[in-house]
Amino acid sequence: MNKPTLWVDADACPNVIKEILYRATIRTRSTLILVANSRLTYPPSTYIRSVQVEKGFDSADNYIVMHLKPGDLVITADIPLAYDVIQKKGHALNPRGELYTANNIKQILDFRDINEQMRASGMRSGGPAPLGIKEKTTFANALDKWLAKA
Repeated sequence: MNKPTLWVDADACPNVIKEILYRATIRTRSTLILVANSRLTYPPSTYIRSVQVEKGFDSADNYIVMHLKPGDLVITADIPLAYDVIQKKGHALNPRGELYTANNIKQILDFRDINEQMRASGMRSGGPAPLGIKEKTTFANALDKWLAKA
């Protein structure tokens, strides 16, 4: 059986998370595909490639959903994309190491929608805190755990 592919919603993925992904991909000889609407640089490796999609709302997301296969892993902080990935029997992991699952994605999506409505009504909310050592470690551990199962 082929190893699952790792997809990255690369436009918004922090560089430090991409670096973790590059090392893990090369170490495990997994396929990593970075999808973005801008040109990307990444280490030369037969396991890593990128796809540049046209600029536009959700272009990278749509490409990933169209091309992923059941069992693939998508790295994204985009909750609607994670929802679509799960609907296609894929897996989704955010850059903070939280695995989106069929059991939690609906609640996370609902919470996101409530926050969007609050922001639209003028309520201020801060964005997510910057990634710290703890979040990077949590992501790396969650990725390693997922790769070990795959």
